[in-house]
Amino acid sequence: MRYLSWFIVLLLAGTTVAWAQQKGVPGKDMGAMDKPLPPSPYADKPLPEMKGVVSWKTLAEVTPVREKDRFVPQFSKEINALDRKDVKLQGFMMPLDMGEKQKRFLLVAMPPSCSFCLPGGPDQLVEVVAKTPVKYGFDPVVVSGKFTVLKDDPMGLYYRLVDAVAQ
Repeated sequence: MRYLSWFIVLLLAGTTVAWAQQKGVPGKDMGAMDKPLPPSPYADKPLPEMKGVVSWKTLAEVTPVREKDRFVPQFSKEINALDRKDVKLQGFMMPLDMGEKQKRFLLVAMPPSCSFCLPGGPDQLVEVVAKTPVKYGFDPVVVSGKFTVLKDDPMGLYYRLVDAVAQ
């Protein structure tokens, strides 16, 4: 049901933008929306590693292991050492709610290229719950907070960062 409501919201948002382009919005240059966005400088390569920031290479150190009738993640020692620790992460925001500021979002390794697609597997995204809402943008952000390794998340997530603060 939750996904159906998201689909409806996204569908309505696209319809509203198309309607606004057709009708025009006073004080707004809608012609700028017809031009394609310039390519992201981050689109074809991973973000550079930063001192004091956990790298996406480290978060990718996960092996799927078969347990009875399903696969479960087996995390490296480095990842398990981060569990319940305060860490810094760098990545791109993928909003989960409508609005300019986001209190809960996904932090992803590569810039999102489609509103309907995840830009990587579960080792390439972190659910973030911020203390205060973070302004959404297309540039990479650095957030810090308490990191949790999710061993058996029903949504298939591997990582969560809570009490997060944008740097």
